[in-house]
Amino acid sequence: MAGGTKLIAENRRARHDYHLLDRYEAGIALTGTEVKSLRAGRADLARAFADVREGEVWLIGAHIDEYAQGNIQNHEPDRDRKLLLHRREIDSLLGKTRERGLTLVPTRIYFKGGKVKVEVALARGKEQRDKRRDIADRDSKRQIERAMKERRL
Repeated sequence: MAGGTKLIAENRRARHDYHLLDRYEAGIALTGTEVKSLRAGRADLARAFADVREGEVWLIGAHIDEYAQGNIQNHEPDRDRKLLLHRREIDSLLGKTRERGLTLVPTRIYFKGGKVKVEVALARGKEQRDKRRDIADRDSKRQIERAMKERRL
């Protein structure tokens, strides 16, 4: 796995609820038991979002299960975690979220070269009709694919 990526958790709901515009790769400040729990694939990003507070970016609402073999110093599963980005990226994100009403949504958490990384997307919320249109497009593509496959046989 030297240099490769291994997916831990994906926020599939984000693609359904938001138009994902720009994506950023961020490191994340974790404790030892959190990393061990992530190696076991025990993470959930379903209700998570990122926020810029006092010049730092924080991951809020991400759930990383307690490590089963942990001790008294095991981590709290739903604590806020600091994301590690460059200063210019943080300033850019702060400006975009304040001015345009965009939000930061974590889309994936994965290992890259032995380090835990979080992919954060700058996103704009979808309206209900956009969600319905996406579902209809997906269904029509699926039906077309099915018809093409039947014609080939």
